[in-house]
Amino acid sequence: MKNFNVKNLSGMIDQMIQWVKSDNGVVTLLVAIATVALWLALGGDGDMIYASAAVVAGTAGGNHVTDGPLTTSMTEEIAPGLLRNEIDNRIVKIRPMATPVDQITRCSGSRAAGSMVVDYYSVDTKKVETKLKKASTGSTSDTPLTLTVEDKNMFEASETVLVPGVKASSGGELVLYVVGRTQANTVNVISVNNFDEDMVPVIPALEADQVLVRMGRAAAELDVQTTSFEAVPTKAQNFCQIFKAQIEQSTLMKLANKEVGWTFNDQEEVAIYDMRLGMEKNFLFGHKASVKDPNKGEVYLTGGIWQQAGRDHELKYEFTEQDLIGMCYAAFTKNSGSSRKILIAGSELVEAINKTPFSRLVNSQDRVTKWGIDFHEIVSKFGSLYVLPSEIFDQCGHGRHGLIVDPEYVVKYSHIPFKTEKLDLRTSGQRNTDAIVITEASCMVLRYPDAHVRVKWRTEEEELAQLASQEEGA
Repeated sequence: MKNFNVKNLSGMIDQMIQWVKSDNGVVTLLVAIATVALWLALGGDGDMIYASAAVVAGTAGGNHVTDGPLTTSMTEEIAPGLLRNEIDNRIVKIRPMATPVDQITRCSGSRAAGSMVVDYYSVDTKKVETKLKKASTGSTSDTPLTLTVEDKNMFEASETVLVPGVKASSGGELVLYVVGRTQANTVNVISVNNFDEDMVPVIPALEADQVLVRMGRAAAELDVQTTSFEAVPTKAQNFCQIFKAQIEQSTLMKLANKEVGWTFNDQEEVAIYDMRLGMEKNFLFGHKASVKDPNKGEVYLTGGIWQQAGRDHELKYEFTEQDLIGMCYAAFTKNSGSSRKILIAGSELVEAINKTPFSRLVNSQDRVTKWGIDFHEIVSKFGSLYVLPSEIFDQCGHGRHGLIVDPEYVVKYSHIPFKTEKLDLRTSGQRNTDAIVITEASCMVLRYPDAHVRVKWRTEEEELAQLASQEEGA
């Protein structure tokens, strides 16, 4: 088989003519024509022509290399996608239990970011409850009663309001109708379902801090319009952080005999694991900032989701099953989130939860495997919590704390997706080593902050201080 040593079509044709003249063979001509056809089909830019190697077409359309070695660059050219990068597949298999937040976002997929600075918007729902700011003496009249509330802006004219815990004469709990609101923190209401013997509307006396729950609107027959309602998303920002890891091995180290099979790939796996642990700490507890390195210039640091969570919940020092029910109530209500959430917690908090006896109200189920991670499931009437202990929480001083996250609203942005690059330090005259560098530039955000809850378990000292404060207030 002849070898092509040319880089353009005219040179190839000239060489083919010389072959035919010298060999005077029809077979040589047919092979040459087939090679030219393949070259043209693949773009005709000369890159398929390799010195000391020829690519010829097979009988069924395949490609064959003769008179030369099959190289990786040639393989990528004639069979794109045949060679696979193992890192991207292997990274989700490297100890996923140790880096649950990073693992979940890798399995669910990340969003591409065109910049190191990520701006994102989130929108929540309108408030559904407020409290009375001042006690009300009530009224027995058709005239609207003025109530002073903590947030009068959540109420609009024609809305109905439920007063939990206050009984009405017609059964059920007291319902009020909002006639209007004033410039001060007051709303004017009338009774809907509470009357005296003469069927005069009655609003009983209400204590300060009485909860008021906003319900639906009630329009009149001739109403065509109502108070308009719009929602404006809130803008937030995070920085992508460039994470890197580099692995090197000298040529002599590679050639040396070893008692165990310790290869470059083994070193690579350890480096990836260490890199993911560092990323997990930044994704959880990092602080968004931009710092000036005197030797390198500006460096972006990503902000963690611990600070992004919208709500807090505290557990008493000696908490019971009822307190765990309260934690589930806080996790699954007033935020319109998912019915299944994840509690990532320090070992002390997980140990205390495991020691808590469960009844039929709350069930501790068997292991559940999601995203390649084994969780213990706590099932309550509000929803299910996937519980996982995290050494990252212990290492960062949060052994008594946990973070309830809604996986539907955890988003990872990648400016530079996870990738590996080979460093040619030998050719550049730096070191006689094999080296690769692993890089990812990414950040993590909570798109709906109120769907995520920080859980803090009080110490005995904090519990005593809390009780003392309550006694002083009383």
